[in-house]
Amino acid sequence: MNYPADPPRVEEIVAVMRQAGGGLHGDRVRALIVVLLRAGLRIWEALDLHEGDLEPARGALLVREGKGGRRREVGMDDWGWGQLRPWVAERVTRPVGPLFCVIDGPTRGRPWSAPAVRIQLRRLAAEAGVRRRFAPHQLRHAHAVEMAREGVPLNVIHDRSEGQGASATPQPSADAPPFAPNVALKVYGAFCSSSGASGARR
Repeated sequence: MNYPADPPRVEEIVAVMRQAGGGLHGDRVRALIVVLLRAGLRIWEALDLHEGDLEPARGALLVREGKGGRRREVGMDDWGWGQLRPWVAERVTRPVGPLFCVIDGPTRGRPWSAPAVRIQLRRLAAEAGVRRRFAPHQLRHAHAVEMAREGVPLNVIHDRSEGQGASATPQPSADAPPFAPNVALKVYGAFCSSSGASGARR
């Protein structure tokens, strides 16, 4: 079934991130949300990430096999990396494998599945009182919509999402900001003020 592009608003995303709570499960779901929202990845691209695909010093994530088998790099801003960092720090203490892995039980360390992600996001959104579909693809739409609102050209948004060609050594476009700066500040301010957090972790 195809759903209409109805991306969640900033305050709804913040509410879901708060609802995730503390601990490993909260860190993991917040990390996934920012990768989908701030880097604009598809769910399977995010779930295919490994530790070696992250370059925080450059602000870059490597998508090894995106749509059409394309390999590309995308950027993410400092706030996004701040939300990702707690989960990455925990992930290195677990068996080698995908960045977003199962936390508990006999399948600990194995890939976190897309159906399980959708179930958790839907549950958190319902608990947070978000009255619209809250799914990975909606976060990707939110990424594109907010960039467009900030005046990023449509061709740049498209190239950022799809990759330019099938080069084995892609480079991020100098014209494509990691995320629209005004929106980044808006999300950061809303999240910190509503959660009472200090710093970038919560």
